[in-house]
Amino acid sequence: MKYPIVIHKDNDTDFGVTVPDVPGCFSAGTTLEETIEMAHEAIECHLEGMLMDGEAIPLPSAIETHHQNQDYAGGIWALVDIDLSKLSVKSRRVNITIPERLLNAVDHYAKKHGESRSGLLAQAVTEYMATHR
Repeated sequence: MKYPIVIHKDNDTDFGVTVPDVPGCFSAGTTLEETIEMAHEAIECHLEGMLMDGEAIPLPSAIETHHQNQDYAGGIWALVDIDLSKLSVKSRRVNITIPERLLNAVDHYAKKHGESRSGLLAQAVTEYMATHR
């Protein structure tokens, strides 16, 4: 999942990060590169805590959704890619039955987008559950 972040910088301060789609998730860094790395870590940690608490993972929205918000005026936008399957919440191997044609399509899509089958399925289920509460 690619979460938009907005990076702010005031005179004589480090860069600050707000994650509009993950309320309460903030980060900072001294360089833009470090700031984005720290934002990645902050989002993973925040989402992991939400999973451990049994909370639904918020879906990322398009940057355009937040672009007009005055709280983010003058900020630098970036996307941070989070692989939900790699969060340290305990994973469990399961056996499922799925039509071979669909499994082939899943594998093809995952490979094309640099993801694993497990990561893609975890993301798809998370998105489905978040939109069908």
